[in-house]
Amino acid sequence: MRLGQLADRAGIALVDGHDINVTGFAIDHRKVAPGTVFGAFRGSSFNAEAVIPEAIKAGAVAVVARSEVQVKGAVHIAADEPRRAFARLAAGFFTPVPEHVVAVTGTNGKTSTVEMTRQIWRMCGERAASIGTLGVTTPDGSVSTGLTTPDIVTFLSNMSGLAREGVTHVAYEASSHGLSQYRNEGLAVEAAAFTNFSRDHLDYHKDMEDYFAAKMRLFDEVVEPGAAAVIWLGGEPCAWSQRAVEHAQKRALRVHTVGEQGETIRLLARTPTQLGQELEIRYAGTGRKITLPLIGAYQVANALVAAGLAIATGCNPLAVFDAVGRLQPVRGRLERAVISAQGAPVYVDYAHTPDAIEAAIAALRPHVDGRLICVLGAGGDRDQGKRAPMGEIASRMADRVIVTDDNPRGEDAAAIRREVLKGAGRNASEIGDRRTAIMKAISEAGRDDIVLIAGKGHEKGQIIGAGENMRVLPFDDVEVARECAALAGLQANGDAL
Repeated sequence: MRLGQLADRAGIALVDGHDINVTGFAIDHRKVAPGTVFGAFRGSSFNAEAVIPEAIKAGAVAVVARSEVQVKGAVHIAADEPRRAFARLAAGFFTPVPEHVVAVTGTNGKTSTVEMTRQIWRMCGERAASIGTLGVTTPDGSVSTGLTTPDIVTFLSNMSGLAREGVTHVAYEASSHGLSQYRNEGLAVEAAAFTNFSRDHLDYHKDMEDYFAAKMRLFDEVVEPGAAAVIWLGGEPCAWSQRAVEHAQKRALRVHTVGEQGETIRLLARTPTQLGQELEIRYAGTGRKITLPLIGAYQVANALVAAGLAIATGCNPLAVFDAVGRLQPVRGRLERAVISAQGAPVYVDYAHTPDAIEAAIAALRPHVDGRLICVLGAGGDRDQGKRAPMGEIASRMADRVIVTDDNPRGEDAAAIRREVLKGAGRNASEIGDRRTAIMKAISEAGRDDIVLIAGKGHEKGQIIGAGENMRVLPFDDVEVARECAALAGLQANGDAL
């Protein structure tokens, strides 16, 4: 494909190089091959502008970079926002793409919502996939791991690959990092969702307003004109959700509100059951009842937002609501890992923010006749200000709290635990080793109790150290919970004998 064709499609004026043949795109100079367009961006830990000569030596024919950067031996595509220009150029190269693309943003619930949207589409007869924290989930349910929002080259390459495999519908997570770094530009997004908003990532964003502004790029700039905006409006008024509605209205998007205050899908009642919950909703003036086979209020929010996205992309509403009643649990999201020998269910959840901890405990509380035992920690090299609030919420809402390690990364693990414990009450204790903490919680739990293991969810490793000293130790909360439950059962049987 010619560079001039790509530039014309992206609305970028070229001074020269129109007839240069482009063979690929790269933002890592080590992946440059002859014919590559190289994106030279300044990052928090690495400045790719410094390796432009190496990229050109490797065969880069064009470099997207700031105007003040010197580029010799290749076409310099200068831009005030190089990431955005690069993304728009790359979008013309990675074709075809799926016909129906939707995006989900918000602090919590993105992973569950995109996966539930994929499931609903599949049950409605569409070839669907999802992209996000769990990786790329294809129509047959297979998963390849990835980041919440992968880099733009990987993202667009995945989209094109899915289209070539016959996938017509894709739902992806739009994280604040991805939106602020233009990692998901250039595609025709026909519907976008906003789940909720609370404190997170303030190690990256300067404040909550900056964080929210990054989220709102989805409505303000990324989606197509006239696209649908599906927004959760819960039982309590939320200023952030109302502001999201205003952003969508200002862009003249088709607003679909969902929830207790929703106009499109109104949640009238929710009744917990042993294995799920009974929902009463109203859609298009007609009341309906749905048996959702998942527990927790936030699972209802995720499921109904997913339903809103499916309807907004043309699925039959009756088929959509039928599919909601057949949704399967999402990996690491209130996933029941095991039932202990004493009869205590053990749940694993990705909750790693104060709001998510509160939602996870609130989801389990109606199902607890005895004690709710919560195991949690906080990640290193991340927003430190959320640690004490996480401890406070867990201690206030659970009956027993064990503070342990999460992913310490480059920080001292004991110091992180101390910060969590600052907010916790007398019902909290400290066990640094995560496996030992999980074993302790399961061993203590009786038949009327429930154990919640929070923080890592679907993750299969524990990150210790940073930079060259970083190690990822194998650690899967679900597998560890099962191993500990089996061991606790053997020990209990031994004591009985």
